[in-house]
Amino acid sequence: MEQHTLFELNEYIRQVLALNLPDALWVSCELSQVSRSKGHYYLSLVEKGEADEAICARAEGIIWRKQYLKLQRKLGRDLPQLLQAGTQLLLQVRVDFHERYGYKLLVEDIDLSYTLGQMELQRRETLARLQAAQLLGKNGEQPLSAVPQRLAIISAEQAAGLQDFLRQLEQNEYGYAFQTRLFPAAMQGERTRPEIIKQLQSIAQATRGYDAVVVIRGGGARLDLATFDDFELCQAVAECPLPVLVGIGHEVDDVLLDQVAHTALKTPTAAAEFLISRAMQFEAGLLQAGQRISQLAQQQIKRADLHLERISQQLRLLPQQHLRREAERLKVLQQQLPPALRSKLRQEEQKLQQFDQLLQLLRPEATLARGYSLTIKDGKIINSRSQVKAGDRITTRLKDGDLNSEVL
Repeated sequence: MEQHTLFELNEYIRQVLALNLPDALWVSCELSQVSRSKGHYYLSLVEKGEADEAICARAEGIIWRKQYLKLQRKLGRDLPQLLQAGTQLLLQVRVDFHERYGYKLLVEDIDLSYTLGQMELQRRETLARLQAAQLLGKNGEQPLSAVPQRLAIISAEQAAGLQDFLRQLEQNEYGYAFQTRLFPAAMQGERTRPEIIKQLQSIAQATRGYDAVVVIRGGGARLDLATFDDFELCQAVAECPLPVLVGIGHEVDDVLLDQVAHTALKTPTAAAEFLISRAMQFEAGLLQAGQRISQLAQQQIKRADLHLERISQQLRLLPQQHLRREAERLKVLQQQLPPALRSKLRQEEQKLQQFDQLLQLLRPEATLARGYSLTIKDGKIINSRSQVKAGDRITTRLKDGDLNSEVL
């Protein structure tokens, strides 16, 4: 049985690889992990299956310090963003196999356009997911107060964009006051998504203390803003119970976070100007309302003055009119008085005659003349037999004289 040492095997593998892969070649992969030591970058590269996202291939790559400096001159600010876990890369690599250190891919170049293309594909997929989940207009349904002044700000503490935003608010020429509280979070790199989501959750627990959330980040390379196309981050903003204002990047920058936020402003400064403008519009509305109220009040006062003047004139005229009416009434009464008195006298004379006739009928003489008599004892009329007793002397008065008699 033929036997070989491990060194002999590795040497043979190196020779085979050197013979069959003499030139550098382009390899597409995903950056899983990255570490840096003494200026060298050590990359863990993977490829995942399309169906289940399971890793189907893995390799280790290295960017030597000298090569990194060359790539930095070529790619500038985009290079650090390319070297982030989860980034899709197209690398020009040279296959290297060392008997002692094993298999490595030595990175010589990076195709930025490939990564941007993959990002755009991912961005479109994320946008489709957001649309399917009906998240694009969800935060826009949160009512934004007429004057948002209590602001929860999510940004990096030392970010230039944050300083521009705060300076613009504090130095506004109208003297509007804003209450701000910073909820610090990374605005670049792997920590951006989890830290922003965590701060949104903290703010959501105290919604009554704030009118709105403002996410602030200055401009940067397209890769710098890639995190703001993340589905989970967009979902957290869409579902925030407060309206979220976003001021990210420069005028030309566009991220998916803009599309799920309540209001998207192009820059941090534009976000501050939006808040100041909203306060100014509210104040202008108040001034207009005040002027309108003043005009209405003046019109009402004028109408009241005219009404009072009419009443005053009526009060001056009413006594005179009343006196004239009473004078006319007296004249009428004076004209009517003599006939009325004569009529009244006739009525009274008729009554007297009637009374006199009645008195004549009621006189004792008239009663006696009709056949009646009166019995008198001691000058008093007797109207009951109990008033007399035997032996009393009584007088019976008739129409033609008196009869004296004794009671038996």
